[in-house]
Amino acid sequence: MKEEEIRLVKRSWQILRKIDPILLGDVFYSRLFIDAPGLRPMFAARMDGQYRKLVDMLDAMVANLDKTEVLVAELGELGRRHIGYGVKSQHYDLVGKALLWTLEVALGNDWNSTLKTAWKQCYQEISKAMQQPSR
Repeated sequence: MKEEEIRLVKRSWQILRKIDPILLGDVFYSRLFIDAPGLRPMFAARMDGQYRKLVDMLDAMVANLDKTEVLVAELGELGRRHIGYGVKSQHYDLVGKALLWTLEVALGNDWNSTLKTAWKQCYQEISKAMQQPSR
C-alpha cells in the first residue's frame, strides 16, 4: 500500500473504533449473510464474540499496515485457521464487498472515492496474505 493509503485507512479506523464493536460487527455480518446466506452455518448462533473478533482483527491489521513482515505473519496464521473453518477463496470477495459496504455506512459523509480505494487496497492485501497458506 502507498503511504497515503495507509494514512487514510488508519485515520478512518480511528473514527470507526469509536463505534461499538457489537454494532459494527452486526452491520457487517448482517450484510454478509444477506449477500451470502450459505455462509451463516459456518458461525455460532450467538455472534457477539465473533463481532468483537472481527473488530479486534481489523484493529490489529490496521495498526500493522506499515509493518509488512508482522502483518503477513499474522495474516498467514489467520488464513490457516480460516481454512480449518471451511473458508474458500471465493468467500474472500464476499467478505470484501460486505466490509466496504459496512465502512461506507459507518463513515457516512466521511466516505469518499479516495478512502474507498485505500480500504479496497487494504482489504486486497489482507485477503492475499490470508490466502497464501491455501496455495
